[in-house]
Amino acid sequence: MTSSYKSAHQKIKKSAFAKHRKQGIKPSSYKQNSSKTERSYKQQSSQVRIIGGRYKRHNLKFISADGLRPTPDRLKETIFNWLIPYIYDAKVLDTCAGSGALGFEALSRGAAQITLIETNAQQVQCLQQSATQLKLESNQYHIIHGEAQTLISNKQLINKQIIQTDSPSRFDLVFIDPPYALNLWQPILSALINAEYIDSTSLIYIEDTRPLQDTLAELFPLINIIKQTKVGQINASLIQLNQQS
Repeated sequence: MTSSYKSAHQKIKKSAFAKHRKQGIKPSSYKQNSSKTERSYKQQSSQVRIIGGRYKRHNLKFISADGLRPTPDRLKETIFNWLIPYIYDAKVLDTCAGSGALGFEALSRGAAQITLIETNAQQVQCLQQSATQLKLESNQYHIIHGEAQTLISNKQLINKQIIQTDSPSRFDLVFIDPPYALNLWQPILSALINAEYIDSTSLIYIEDTRPLQDTLAELFPLINIIKQTKVGQINASLIQLNQQS
């Protein structure tokens, strides 16, 4: 640092110190205020809306976190148009719930029950807040904090308020839309098959930037494609298992 730059820097620092002292701000509070600002930034939240059904126009809060990217409204409308014949009274599982946009949208449009899995503890709180704001009954939803693959493999999705049994119960509709970088589509789908949470009548929604045959490379021979579309960079697919799977 040159002497002229150093001198100017010291003058700026003294001027700022004098201004803060005049305002009653203690030097020891600089770091605390900075930490509060950083925490506030990390906890910033956004909202996504429910676009159809009973809870239309209600907003769902979600935190700003890596990999958390709610499905765009345009694509969401397409998905639920696909699901019109199947959604009423369905049991729905969202394996990577995030904002809860897909799960709560399903409930809004006639699903009977939703189970939402989310790894981020802060976002789990947001999901619970959304359920409370929507005035859902306890037997309509089940929010679980944890990793989908582990919970499914260990058959830990049972909510006795919803299902009066200790054995796995089949889901009619499953959303698998994890953070793209984690590449969890095949592990989650394999776990669902092995735990018998799905069968050939279950509908499974897959969302990725890659073509489906790349996303589900090893499991591709086991599936039937019901619907597909591409919106921007997103490939969206609705699939079922083959009957022999």
